[in-house]
Amino acid sequence: MIDFDRETQRTGSHSVKWDMMNELFGKSDLLPMWVADMDFAPPESVMTSLTKRLEQPPYGYTFVPPSTARTIAGWLEKRHGWKTNASWYLYSIGVVPSIATAIRALTAPGDHILTMTPVYTPFFGMIEQNGRTVVTNHLIEQNGRYEIDWEDLSQKLSDVKMFLLCSPHNPSGRVWSSDELKRLSDLCAEHDVVLVSDEIHSDLIYRHARHVPTAKAAGDEHDHIITLVAPSKTFNLAGLQASAIICSNEETREKIKEEQGRQGFFTLSTFGITAMEAAYSEGEEWLESLIDYLTGNLELVRNTVTEMDQINMMEPDSTYLLWLDARKTGLSDEEIKKKLVDEAGLALEPGDKYGKGGEGFIRMNIACPRSMVEEGLRRLQMVFK
Repeated sequence: MIDFDRETQRTGSHSVKWDMMNELFGKSDLLPMWVADMDFAPPESVMTSLTKRLEQPPYGYTFVPPSTARTIAGWLEKRHGWKTNASWYLYSIGVVPSIATAIRALTAPGDHILTMTPVYTPFFGMIEQNGRTVVTNHLIEQNGRYEIDWEDLSQKLSDVKMFLLCSPHNPSGRVWSSDELKRLSDLCAEHDVVLVSDEIHSDLIYRHARHVPTAKAAGDEHDHIITLVAPSKTFNLAGLQASAIICSNEETREKIKEEQGRQGFFTLSTFGITAMEAAYSEGEEWLESLIDYLTGNLELVRNTVTEMDQINMMEPDSTYLLWLDARKTGLSDEEIKKKLVDEAGLALEPGDKYGKGGEGFIRMNIACPRSMVEEGLRRLQMVFK
């Protein structure tokens, strides 16, 4: 029996979520429900594999074995029905570094790169910090759900080199349909735009929804698509820094490999490889239990927010990140953050950091023991009755 109710002690472990609050929020005694990692131990199989490898020193240079691609490919086919070829795989320490590498490998300084807002904040940073220009397509809010502005998207694709897609969508948890992804892919192909699909949250899907990999939805025409996956969100392994870049286009892969070479990237860490293989080969039962537990946490938040006049929740299809609408408070993002920190002792992500359309929202992480969710909701109610 997997005990997700068990509270773990993370302070003093150099945890970004728990040990950096003073630096980021100005106080250290807050309840942290912000950055996207979980307060759950990973699957027992992962820890057993790491312990076994730890007991086999030394820890010298380690190459990524062929079994890693086979393991990830097996997971993707079983979970999402997507058949990939082992030759399509490259590796990186994380999805965000992979985005930066793709930008440098496949675009030039000054080029325009498109994304849909609100969206995961590092999308903006990786574009701008690499000397490219951000172009935004704003998602349309309809009936408490984000929809794509297709007319605006089509117009803007004519003047960009790359499109960064968040699938499933962070921060709202929206799962894009196969038809939507096919239309996105076709538009990118039509305009000769590289489509980079960040699918790091693709395994954290609630029972009513189904994730379709963008390259699978594209059908036979998928050579312009780069897919980024990692076990870090699914199994809480972000600190081990291991991810995969999947691309069927040989020329594109070679350009990415050349850019990785210029950066001096050689391989993944010994323990990152070990954990990634163990998670994808033996972690499915743990994941199924996790999804059920997160569903219970989601239900608790839904029921609580329903009773609140000033807060609404955008219903998610995926992820443990909830997009709460606080616009009825009439407060600015800075005022909302200050109220949460100073009066509620609660660390949540302010919505304006996710770009246009995020103003007035807050992002809440519910991947923690239920007792912590209950306390977070009590504090939220205290300031937004």
